[in-house]
Amino acid sequence: MTSQKVRGLIVERGKDGEKENGWVIKTVIKSQSDMVMVFDTEGEQIPDYQGAYEEVKENILRDAPSTAIFAHWLNHADEPRIISRGDW
Repeated sequence: MTSQKVRGLIVERGKDGEKENGWVIKTVIKSQSDMVMVFDTEGEQIPDYQGAYEEVKENILRDAPSTAIFAHWLNHADEPRIISRGDW
């Protein structure tokens, strides 16, 4: 996946939710190493929600709007795989 396609996943899909700490969680990506990256509606990373999966999972699931996109980026795949919030 090109960086432009990844940016599209992060910025263009879904709708804005409620703001928490001035950010709206738009996209949440869990990597193979169980690290989590979180982006807002502008495509900017949200450091408060990033880190080891078990350490940030509860806060993300509590604060992410129903429109947030959840994904796994595993096995050196070219692009993240969108999954349901429940499977994340």
